[in-house]
Amino acid sequence: MRTLLIATASLATLIAAGACTADQPAPGPQPASTSAAAVDVDDFLAQHDLAGRSVTEIVEALDGTNEDRENGPYGSVLPGELILADEKQQVSLPIEDAFYLSVAPYVTGTHECYNHNLASCQGELAQQEFDVTIVGEDGQEIFDGQVTTAPNGFAGFWLPKEITATVTVEHDGRTATTEVSTGAEDPTCITTMQLA
Repeated sequence: MRTLLIATASLATLIAAGACTADQPAPGPQPASTSAAAVDVDDFLAQHDLAGRSVTEIVEALDGTNEDRENGPYGSVLPGELILADEKQQVSLPIEDAFYLSVAPYVTGTHECYNHNLASCQGELAQQEFDVTIVGEDGQEIFDGQVTTAPNGFAGFWLPKEITATVTVEHDGRTATTEVSTGAEDPTCITTMQLA
C-alpha cells in the first residue's frame, strides 16, 4: 500500500510539474515524493498565504501573476482537481462544480499543453485585450465580453462541466475559433488558437 501511495504522489508531481512541456522551463524545485505522509491542506495553504481562499480564488490568484514561478506554490489544474506543490510537499483540492479552462491565443509562437500549469505555462500575448465569446452547443451564450490576458499570456474561464462549446477570440482584427469540451478527460489548457 505504501508503494502505491508513493507512486500516486510521484504521478501527481509529474502532472503538476509537466503540464506545459514544449519549450517551457521547469516550474522550480519539485516536491519530494519519497514520503507518503499526509499533508495538512490548511497548513500548506497558510504557508503560501492562500488560507481562507476558495479553489476558484486560488486558481485565479496564481494564474493572474508570474510571481509564484520561483517561490511557489506550483499548481496544475486538472478536470476536477487542483494540485498545489512546493519543494517539500503537495496537496490536492477538489474542483467540484465547474471546469477551469485557460486559453492562450497566439499569432506566431505557442507550446503544447494539456493540463494548465499555473507556474510554467507562458503564452505569447501577455497583458493583451481580447473579445471572447463562448457558446454552448445548445446555442446558449456562456460568456461574451472583453478579457485581458495575465502576465502568463492566458485568460481563464470557469465553465459548466460536461458541455461542448465554441470559443471565439478576436484581437487586433484577427480571429480564432475552436471547439472545447469540459469532461473528466478533457484539456484545461488551450494553446492552439492561432489568430488570423
